[in-house]
Amino acid sequence: MKPLAAGVLGAAVAWAGAAGADDIELPGSIAMTAYGTGSAGYTQMASIGNHLQNTYGTSVRILPGENDVARMTPLKTGRVPLCACGIAAYYGAEGVLMFAGPDWGPQDIRVVTSSTASFGLGLAVAGDTDVETPADLKGKRIAYIRGDDALNVGTEAFLAFGDLTWDDVERVEFPGYGRSFEGIVGHQADAAFTMTVAPPAQQLAASPRGITWPHLDPDDEEAWERFTNVAPYFQPHKVTVAAGGHDEDNPWMGSSYPYPILVANRDAEDDLVRGLVRMFVEDHDAYKDSAPGNEGFSLENQNMQWVIPFHDAVVEYYKEIGHWTDEMQEHQDTLVERHRTIRSAWGDYVADDPPRDEDAFIEGWMEARAAALEEIGMDPVFR
Repeated sequence: MKPLAAGVLGAAVAWAGAAGADDIELPGSIAMTAYGTGSAGYTQMASIGNHLQNTYGTSVRILPGENDVARMTPLKTGRVPLCACGIAAYYGAEGVLMFAGPDWGPQDIRVVTSSTASFGLGLAVAGDTDVETPADLKGKRIAYIRGDDALNVGTEAFLAFGDLTWDDVERVEFPGYGRSFEGIVGHQADAAFTMTVAPPAQQLAASPRGITWPHLDPDDEEAWERFTNVAPYFQPHKVTVAAGGHDEDNPWMGSSYPYPILVANRDAEDDLVRGLVRMFVEDHDAYKDSAPGNEGFSLENQNMQWVIPFHDAVVEYYKEIGHWTDEMQEHQDTLVERHRTIRSAWGDYVADDPPRDEDAFIEGWMEARAAALEEIGMDPVFR
């Protein structure tokens, strides 16, 4: 499958009406955004596209986006029905960070499926620093990436696990993600946030400094509470693929969150979403080995009580196959109420003549958002 330019996208969804294996019905074509070509997310979606083409005659058109704006804008405008996103999907649903500005606001999106595979996400630390746990990061030089909320929040969460803040370390600012790892190799910094299989992590592991990943004790409840108070989308994870020699026999007890996260707008067609979630679950054996990370789409790897609600069609499917509990429904209802409250607060805020200055606008919005959530007894998380 080849990526197509935005100018030749065509219709986002064109229904073919034909039934595939086991009566799974899918459209004749599907468009989505994803990370840039060469990324793990793009590679996975391309492999899924090949499976859909070969099995159901469904062509998949991927618009690669190099940043969150490029990936989320076509979903916001309705140009595509799907985004194979990163954690920006959560920020969008919450209306925070880059989505707190006047041009965005909370996005009404829902999860179709996600991948939690053998890799992890965490703070890669130079191997010559004698760091074994996040608490050992005190006084170390930690990379801060200008304009990259996801990486910086992840780093802050790791520090919180060790009961540290940015005030306890030396913050070293870099203009980009790749540059931060160049800085570690060049002894300008000691740690930066990344995926355990990312090329920069592999390059650090191969450098004279080497690489280590701070151990996160899965049984340390207080540390994990501090961690998830900063970034509630993380979860403990036994990582069996990581730069530095971690494998099944030598796992890293660390952290992860789903990637990619396939999301759709709440009003996306039920038939489209239902066909896709059935394909991801029922055809897993057919596509799981076609790209690294595809095994993470299995039903057993789905986090059923995560931080973004499922699309209604996904919930109905899980109910039909007996993979839905009262506890899951209660969690889903809580998330739906949370996001409804956030969007309602946004509507009230923008209708009440908010400040024209962007910084003042964001400050006022975050205060209004926090007040609305606290009124119904929910933690705003971001302030």
